[in-house]
Amino acid sequence: MTMREHIKNSDNGRKPEWLRKKLNFGAQKEMDQLLNDVGIHTICQEAKCPNISECFSKKNATFLILGRICTRRCSYCNVETGKPGSVNKDEIEQVTTSVKALGLKYVVITSPARDDLKDGGAQQFYEVTQNILKELPDTKVELLIPDFQGDMNSLKIAAQSGAVVLGHNMETVPSLYKIRKAANYKRSLQVLRKLKTLAPKNAKTKSAIMVGLGETEEEVVQVMKDLRDVGCDYLSIGQYLAPSNEFTKVKEYVKPSQFNRYKDIALELGFEYVHSSPYTRSSYLAHEYVGE
Repeated sequence: MTMREHIKNSDNGRKPEWLRKKLNFGAQKEMDQLLNDVGIHTICQEAKCPNISECFSKKNATFLILGRICTRRCSYCNVETGKPGSVNKDEIEQVTTSVKALGLKYVVITSPARDDLKDGGAQQFYEVTQNILKELPDTKVELLIPDFQGDMNSLKIAAQSGAVVLGHNMETVPSLYKIRKAANYKRSLQVLRKLKTLAPKNAKTKSAIMVGLGETEEEVVQVMKDLRDVGCDYLSIGQYLAPSNEFTKVKEYVKPSQFNRYKDIALELGFEYVHSSPYTRSSYLAHEYVGE
């Protein structure tokens, strides 16, 4: 990746103008209250997503099931790490209640890593999805799953949940994989390969990567090629932004022109749909991938 396509992260921490998004705290407060009333969490809140105000103002959210405590400590992620509680079966209905209240026609469901569970939480993904589809048959569901430690049975359960999109994020290039606690690049690729083979033929697979961590263009393109080799249909590419000074630091701010270049390359490689921009996140405008 050429230096002219980047702005080095300066000592004063100022972001370039294309990363100065205006926030709508009023819309966010309203959505926060609705979700709190139901008793459900979103990854938008837990991960301090920069798009939270925009998405909440449009009543878009990515629901976080299986609690808000992750069993892994990735150095880029703001989700709390610790010992999770037991699986809350009430959230199966709570998520559906939230979807009804918001009038959603497209829903994204994710979770923290739950390595403490034998199935990694796959059964809960299945039951949450099935309950939404049973009570709201016109609503489509997308799953964004952890790697389930590569367990075939767990992946099969998730793949056959009825979700129209099955996502698992690669996050970064192999040379930087140390930021992903307990993750493995090849295993994540195999997760996507298995999801593709285990799911119904009309289901799509999806992944996402962050840039700005010090990767090169060649490395990013190789990840794209690896994803296409395992049949991945959709791709999201966004700028990494550290939640605070305690996390992996941003090495560079990638210019919008480079994101456009990545999108062109990805489409040339055969991805069916690509979102590539500084503020893109794996679930950002997720409905657009399937034409909703």
